[in-house]
Amino acid sequence: LSEDTPVFPGDPPVKIERVLQIEKGDLANVSRLSFGNHTGTHIDPPSHFISGGKTVDQLDLSMLYGTVRVVDMSEVKNVITAAHLAQTKLPDRIERILFKTRNASLWEKPGFQKDFVAFAADAAEWLVERGARLVGIDYLSAEMFDAPEPRAHRILLGAGVIIVEGLNLK
Repeated sequence: LSEDTPVFPGDPPVKIERVLQIEKGDLANVSRLSFGNHTGTHIDPPSHFISGGKTVDQLDLSMLYGTVRVVDMSEVKNVITAAHLAQTKLPDRIERILFKTRNASLWEKPGFQKDFVAFAADAAEWLVERGARLVGIDYLSAEMFDAPEPRAHRILLGAGVIIVEGLNLK
């Protein structure tokens, strides 16, 4: 994390304040960090978009470790659809899945990039139907930036799926 770390528009920026410095006679270097809970790699719990949904502290942490499938969707231009997923060789049931997209190159650009790859609602439904419990993507949202409603989020989170965003899978 740095003060240059991209954040979703409207989220608090990363602030780093040096509060103790050896150069100024302090015993150690100590910094204060301030940032929103959707900064860098982070988890979207159901409560992010589902009223009364589980919060991060209520999640089953066993979902955050174990076997995971990484699917390369680098050729997708802007939105992963159910049709894209149907073309993969994924098993009928999959519990944890991460998506590597062209988003990897966006981390090298300054500031927030609006043209990231995310999920269409039908892709979210496809994942839920196959038993997904954890879905990850390599930029700051699983939802298209200009989506009028957070349908993909609501479908996944409503089914109890944990969303991991901000992965760097390059």
